[in-house]
Amino acid sequence: MDELGWHNLPQFMIDPSHGSFAPGKLVVAQTGGAPTPLATPQIPTPPDSHASSDSPDSRSLPGDDLVSISTTFFPGATLDAAPADAILLSDDNVWFYVDTTKLLQCSANNFKKSLMPITGHTNDPFGRIISVPESSVVLNIVLHVIYDISCAKYSPPFDAIAAAMSALKTYGVSLHPRISPGTPLFSLLITFAPLIPLELYILAASYDLYDLAAFASQYLHSLTLSSLTDDMAIQMGAIYLKRLFFMHYGRVDALRRLLLTPPLPHAPTPQCDSVDQKKLTRAWALASASLVWDARADIPTSSIETALGPLADDLTCDLCRATLKDRIKTLVVEWSNIKRTI
Repeated sequence: MDELGWHNLPQFMIDPSHGSFAPGKLVVAQTGGAPTPLATPQIPTPPDSHASSDSPDSRSLPGDDLVSISTTFFPGATLDAAPADAILLSDDNVWFYVDTTKLLQCSANNFKKSLMPITGHTNDPFGRIISVPESSVVLNIVLHVIYDISCAKYSPPFDAIAAAMSALKTYGVSLHPRISPGTPLFSLLITFAPLIPLELYILAASYDLYDLAAFASQYLHSLTLSSLTDDMAIQMGAIYLKRLFFMHYGRVDALRRLLLTPPLPHAPTPQCDSVDQKKLTRAWALASASLVWDARADIPTSSIETALGPLADDLTCDLCRATLKDRIKTLVVEWSNIKRTI
């Protein structure tokens, strides 16, 4: 085992199975033994010579001959052109084999000063072991973002993604280029919008991720603005709080302006002159006032049709009915085209 190198490790691996949001782990036999089914698939620890290293980045794992290893970031994984030269050890003792150059390229603070470029040659086949405070679930997301690959197959919960975003900032990784339309994490985050739009909006706002916040905002039309707490307002910040209010008030104001235009009058006829047509104008004004009184940003087009459609029941002129029908149809289209996001 003392001569075991990176290229030797994969011979111990058994195909992993992915069944939960926790990072997958490889099942590996203990040294000299046959593979055994374990609840937590594992891999042999490095030899004692490595565990006793004087490097501050190294740590031994007492009392167990096995350690858990990520099924994505394992030795021999072809995620990047450069081979892995270090191990990130999560808080719950899962090993992630990484390329330090890749991490340093993405980080503005040397990965929270835990990584420094290695100069010269090292004979250590396992590389450095750097302990990090994140759980394996969170660290798995962090590394997927850095390597620009999707972690959707693990179905990570929203709280874990939020923690990963915080960790990325801590490690000096800019979020804007990695959480923008078309990126794997953006595509994963927007799946939460129909379920928890306010939480997603607050998260996006707290990192000034406008595109993500805008996507979430289209699901916030039914939000009661008075239900926002002080903590929520502080988290999203003044700018995004203002944008949310303006979206609500802007949509209601747009509906008011649309309703100001009554059905166009038709040419006078012996059965319906200009005086008769004023009845429709007055009825439209009353129905519009009632509609606007309780108007909300999320008012559906069906409610508009329900409020204005019955006006035709009191009309005896076919031309008036036709102009009313055309005006309602136009109004519905105009309301559908009003901006739906911040």
